[in-house]
Amino acid sequence: MSIKVKAVERNVSFDKSKEKWAYVLQAELYSKLSQSKVIQEAALRSGISKGSINAAWDALSEVIKAWATEGHSVAVPGLGSMRFGLRATSVSDVSKVASSLITTRRVIFTPSVEIKDELARTAINITCYDRDGNIVRRVTSSDDGNIEDPEKPDGGGAGSDSNSDGGSSGGSGGSDVPDGEDLQPYD
Repeated sequence: MSIKVKAVERNVSFDKSKEKWAYVLQAELYSKLSQSKVIQEAALRSGISKGSINAAWDALSEVIKAWATEGHSVAVPGLGSMRFGLRATSVSDVSKVASSLITTRRVIFTPSVEIKDELARTAINITCYDRDGNIVRRVTSSDDGNIEDPEKPDGGGAGSDSNSDGGSSGGSGGSDVPDGEDLQPYD
């Protein structure tokens, strides 16, 4: 299992009169799996009928919604926990406090240690495309597998080293071996 990422060469300059080309990384998503597909797969893996799993899924969904709207952080079995939150503007005068200060309502998901560990162990395969859409390089991850932790003030997680630029002090390149060649990692 691996996460597939593409690095596409793009003009990243904000000044239209100048060009500044850089490789921009983004995870490749294959498709959004429907609830029915997930339930069907869970039924196959567990031996429990699709109807029973569907009923349990619906009940869990209703419980999570009900408790989260009451202000609870609710466990999502096997995955982590979720809660509702918001972003708002602050004011110094109490008479100006109003719901109009709310800028965004949010769903905050905190993954379980097992999910974080699985992500840290998962290889990342990067395919690099030049500005013409040609594949110019393939890279397999050799990073430390640090996981962002939004619950920590610095955004870091266990084993992470959050530098001011958001990078890690660990190894940053990857190995690249197209057509049997042995190329050096890049930064």
